Parts: sequence; C-alpha cells; structure tokens
Amino acid sequence: MSLIKSISGIRGTIGGRAGDNLTPLDIVKFTSAYATFIRRGGAKANTIVVGRDARLSGEMVRQVVCGTLMGMGFDVLDIGLATTPTTEMAVIMSHADGGIIITASHNPRHWNALKLLNSNGEFLTAADGKEVLDIADKEDFDYPEVDALGHYNADDTYNQKHINAVLSLKLVDTRAIRAAHYRVLVDTINSVGGIILPGLLRELGVEATFLNGTPDGNFAHNPEPLEKNLGGIMGEMKKGGYDLGIVVDPDVDRLAFIQEDGRMYGEEYTLVTVADYVLDHVKGTTVSNLSSTRALRDVTEKHGCKYYAAAVGEVNVTTKMKEVGAVIGGEGNGGVIYPECHYGRDALVGIALFLSSMAEKGMKASQLRATFPNYFIAKNRIDLTPDTDVDAILAKVKELYGKEQNVSVTDIDGVKLDFPDKWVHLRKSNTEPIIRVYSEASTEEEADNLGKKLMQVVYDMQGKK
Repeated sequence: MSLIKSISGIRGTIGGRAGDNLTPLDIVKFTSAYATFIRRGGAKANTIVVGRDARLSGEMVRQVVCGTLMGMGFDVLDIGLATTPTTEMAVIMSHADGGIIITASHNPRHWNALKLLNSNGEFLTAADGKEVLDIADKEDFDYPEVDALGHYNADDTYNQKHINAVLSLKLVDTRAIRAAHYRVLVDTINSVGGIILPGLLRELGVEATFLNGTPDGNFAHNPEPLEKNLGGIMGEMKKGGYDLGIVVDPDVDRLAFIQEDGRMYGEEYTLVTVADYVLDHVKGTTVSNLSSTRALRDVTEKHGCKYYAAAVGEVNVTTKMKEVGAVIGGEGNGGVIYPECHYGRDALVGIALFLSSMAEKGMKASQLRATFPNYFIAKNRIDLTPDTDVDAILAKVKELYGKEQNVSVTDIDGVKLDFPDKWVHLRKSNTEPIIRVYSEASTEEEADNLGKKLMQVVYDMQGKK
C-alpha cells in the first residue's frame, strides 16, 4: 500500500492507515490545503470544479472532496464522470478558481488520486505544488463558520461542451471524416472514455464498436495503453473489418492507435502524426519532452519549423509551449496538447485530428505510419540505494560525455545525450527510488544496447558490476 505526495497532487492506494495510504483523512487534509492555497491566491469566483474517472473508489473520494471544499467555504461545480481534459475545460468555461480531478490515470484499479488545476484549467507549477504540500504538512488551514459554507452544484453538460469545442476546431475536418465512412474499434478500459467517446465519434460520422465500454471501474486489463496490455483489441483488429483501433487510458488524456492490420501504430507516433497534420496547415514551433521520440523533431524540421524539448511532465511541456509559441506539442506517451483547444493532453483532440489526417491524405493507418521516420525506444532502470548521490552521478555522466564532439548534452531534466543517430536520457524518477534510462535508435537492439551501456557507466562509477 502506498501514498505518494508530489507537486502535481496526491495519489495512493485505497484502504489501510492514514498517512500511509489514500484514506478519507488524507483526502480531507490535502483538499483543505489546496483550498487554502486557492484562497490565498485571491479566489474570484469562489468556485472549484470537481470531475472524476470511473474507478471503484471514485464516488467515495468525490463525496469527501466536495464536502471538504464546501467546508472550506468554496462552491463546488461537480461535473460528475468526466475525463481529465473535460475537467480542465470546465474550469476554463465556468471561470472557476481551480479544479480537482479525481483520477489515478493509468494506475491499477486500487489506486486513486487528486490532480490539481489552477484557474486556467492547467496543472499547478512546481512552486505552487510545493506550496500546497507545505500547507498540508503544517495543516495550516482555517475552516469558516456555518454562514460561510460553500454550496454544491451538479452539472453534467460539460462532456457535450467538450465535444462541441473539439468539433469546432478549424483543423478538425468533419466533412472529410464523415465522407470516409470509417469503422473503428475502441477500448475505453471501463472508464469515462465509454461515456464521452461514443458521442464524439457519432458526431464525426464514425461507426464505432466498443470493447470494455461500461464505465464501472472494473478494468478489464492493465489500464496503461501499452502493447503488452492490448492483446484483446489487437486480436480483434487482426480479424479485419475495422479501419482503426483506438485506445485511451482511464482519464482519457493518453491515446494509442492500432492499425487496420492489428499492429500497434506506436504511442510515440500519436503526437508525431497529429503534429505533421497541423504543420501541413499552420507553420509553427513544436514541443515534446526529453524522453519523447526524435521523430517529432524530424517532422518539424521537414516542415521548415523549429522543435524544442522540455523537461518531463505536462506542466513543463505547456510552459515551454507558451514560451516559444508552439502550435502543437505533447508527450510521447500518447499525450497531444493543442493550444487551439486548451493547454492540456486531450485524447478527444488527438482522435479528431488523427482521423482528419487519415481522411485528408486518403491513407490507411499503416500507410500513414510508414510516412514517418522509424525509431525504437528502450526503457530501462537503475535501482537506487538510500545513500546513492544521484546528482553526483548525473554530473559525472555529463562531464564524461560533454567532452565528446559528436554528443550534445542537455541537463534541464537529468542528463540527455544526443548522438547524431540516437539518444539516451537518464533522469531520477519522482515516484520511485530509481534512475530512468530511456534510449532511442533506429533498431530495438541498438536502443537497448545504448541504454545498457550508460547503465554500466553508472555502475562503474558506483563500483558495481
């Protein structure tokens, strides 16, 4: 059982003792800290939006969160079962002071979490998140008297508002998509994708069949949309009869596709494909995090545009996107961020733009995938001991490779070494006592060998084999 406090929120397993797991007491404490933070920032609307995915503990957590916010004097706008991007957009549309998303994203069914939004419907910055944690640690909150309690309001219209916003995007070619008469198979992993995606696809004129479409929180398989977890939909796609397979995680901010032949399109290539389509129509800069595929840089430069890398984490990507005025960005885990809609990963936006690209180019998914550079990413890890000085290790790696002429070193988030035809990124995990070692090359073997070579460099520094 586990409780993890970070600048992006609090997440943990349900049950057990307070302080060690995500219990009602921990939910009250952290929600109170967040409300205190919002109040100190000068709340204008006196309203906080609450949305949740469909996991089993969601209703319990929702009631505790809403009651605590009211106890802190805030009005609650409860939008019910809703995706993470829907909740983000609800904050914007309602002009609320912030929002709490009740979701543990791709974590298993016994986990849940509170993700925190500011008044722009975006995740808190590192500094703001740290302030919330400090308030929680000190239990520095003051509850108002009875006449100042907040009020509760439920509004389930934001799913449709979100769909409408996606359909209204200039680059969503609804006419071309409808004319293509696509048939798709969709795995919504028994969560809120099963509520909102039927409406989106119906309005796009797409004939959709759903797997695991009942939003009851009983996840039919591991909810992270990786190939090893998607044997069911891949097997169905191989039987034929569908143009595309669509997979989302429980809160619908990550997106993966299955080709018409049953093979994975590659979650790294969700953003690459959407970015290529956007840049076909609007020239501008792109952004992804340091651990995402080099293919986005290649595609961006093919269009005569500039690519930028950001530290890992959605808030870091959106911050960089704003800094450089990016027209599209995101993360290689299937997260598409399209500022024309809002600054948040949004699978609905990704689906609509991907289908627009397929329809405009008249290509099957496999044909579209073949138009992009082919890279493979290997993911390894180095387990740490309590006395490991990670910063010293990364500094030595930087010093060692910084002397080589054919290597570009980036240190905004760990250390990334860019070679002419490959790269490797070492960074300390925010959630586990490990160093993540991600590497990319033109073959799986080469990518894995590069990662393991750097792992051995670290082991040699520690005197290990």
